[in-house]
Amino acid sequence: MASTKGVAVGDVFEASIEKIAHGGHFIARHEGAVFFVRHAIPGEKCRVVVTSTGSSFNRADVIEVLEPSSVRVPPPCAYAHRNGCGGCDFQHISVEYQRTLKASVIAEQFFRIAKLEITVEVEEVGPALHWRTRSTATTNGSGKLGFLAARSHRVVPVDNCLISVEQMKLPELAQRNWKNDSRVEIAVSSMGERNIALAPARGEERARLTEGNQVQQESVAGKILEVSQNSFWQSHIRAPKVLTEAVLEFARLKNGEHVLDLYGGVGLFTAVMLDLVGLDGSIDLIEGSKSATADASRNFASHSNVRITTGDVAKCLPRINSADVVVLDPPREGAGKVVVQEISRLQPRAIVYVACDPAALARDTAYFSEVSYKLVKIRAFDLFPMTHHVECVALFLPS
Repeated sequence: MASTKGVAVGDVFEASIEKIAHGGHFIARHEGAVFFVRHAIPGEKCRVVVTSTGSSFNRADVIEVLEPSSVRVPPPCAYAHRNGCGGCDFQHISVEYQRTLKASVIAEQFFRIAKLEITVEVEEVGPALHWRTRSTATTNGSGKLGFLAARSHRVVPVDNCLISVEQMKLPELAQRNWKNDSRVEIAVSSMGERNIALAPARGEERARLTEGNQVQQESVAGKILEVSQNSFWQSHIRAPKVLTEAVLEFARLKNGEHVLDLYGGVGLFTAVMLDLVGLDGSIDLIEGSKSATADASRNFASHSNVRITTGDVAKCLPRINSADVVVLDPPREGAGKVVVQEISRLQPRAIVYVACDPAALARDTAYFSEVSYKLVKIRAFDLFPMTHHVECVALFLPS
């Protein structure tokens, strides 16, 4: 790779680590160039090695910590290092400070993108290990199970994954002989079921079930939902409870109201909203995944006041004429301007937005302000401990 500003891949230098950047990296500067550094902590002095160069920024990894931060801790996982698994960004940072960093990222994104000054606490929701109920592993050319290294197709074989729930039984799975170069999708339900599906490691081919039931059962607020292997479900074991409670707190639903559940999946939020809107109310669930809407159709087959629509949210919304409350949980890229404008056209009394990317949420917050909806409350949850990811729930009201 060509060098940038006199810096080349493989160069080693000492750097003072500045603030965290969106995406789990930390900023350092050298020879007039900006570097995104992995495995650092703000305030540290480190020796780093350049791993890639670019026109606007470069990447580097810490190879030695010269002046460690007081919040640096030994990673609990043996694979959490620069040449190891790329799944966890923050195992070298105390769990409390991980949340502090995530809060600063949220605030920075809102200030930079939405031009808003906000303060938010990232709330602890459970232990930092053994929380993940869904994992995608990869096998190498020898059929050994592992996870991809950071920004690489290199498979790092593992004998365990400490952030996965123990019911996943990763140590047992790691001992198996797998098909070479495969993607291995593993899911454990709240009812203790485990299924496994395989697909080629490269490409987007849908994984095929090899073990367990195609449809698992998930328990939420006393209700049972069916979730197919191909359908999305929150990965943190406590996420369904935490997020549904936050959504209901913000929505303050009333009997008889009409609610839109956008990007509604198999119906997680619909399940907890149904009793509150009552038989006089109704819910429109719109979701692009055919697998998820098939699950939702089964989950709410006995509820005539729930309408399930399969399709792109932006294209389906124009068919809706009104809504009292809109709940949306879009994919990582967010809802976007067209969807925001369509939601505002319906003039809901409240909009509750569940977001897994603070940058996308901040951008959509700016779009909502353009159509006279103001951010009035935001909560953030540490639903991805040991990683840079964070989940937010935001309330927008007419301004």
